Amino acid sequence: MEKSSPSEISALLHAWRGGDRAALDRLVPLVYGELRRLAHRYLAQERGCQSLQSTALIHEAYIRLADLNRIEWRDRAHFFAIAARFMRRILVDRARARAYLKRGGGAGKVRLDGAPAVTSKSGLDIIRIHDALNALADFDMRKAGVVELRFFGGLSEQETAEVLGVSRETVKRDWRIAKLWLLGELSGGGSRHGAGTLA
Repeated sequence: MEKSSPSEISALLHAWRGGDRAALDRLVPLVYGELRRLAHRYLAQERGCQSLQSTALIHEAYIRLADLNRIEWRDRAHFFAIAARFMRRILVDRARARAYLKRGGGAGKVRLDGAPAVTSKSGLDIIRIHDALNALADFDMRKAGVVELRFFGGLSEQETAEVLGVSRETVKRDWRIAKLWLLGELSGGGSRHGAGTLA
């Protein structure tokens, strides 16, 4: 597959935002490899998701992306952040459905080793991670955004900084603090009201 430049991707995103639906069709082949890598990473980490393949996850995310109207696409990193968010939601929805069908058991598992680890324990429940991230977002959206972009989106520190409009040092600091908070939350020792610990 031909390698595309970030500027080419950005141009297609701007055309799509401007109403050119054909721009999305030209964009997908350029970003498919990266989307496949993200999807494969998610599915390799999530236990109990044998029914979903990388291609199916990409296609489901593509359908959701295609339905977006007039989103203010900024650049390649922003696109992958939104795509990663959709993949996360798809996997959480599927994990919740499995847990519901099994009356609370068998929720999908995910290991936090794609980016610097939040914990050394492997096999964390994706639903618990999702819920903890939502709890973090309740009082610190930026730190939750850093976790989502770094862990779920696989973005670098620099790309995360660009998407959030902050410095790379801010991303490093937020990532370090958010990991500590999430570790406490996921190990059962955290407090949903501990906003002060993130300052």
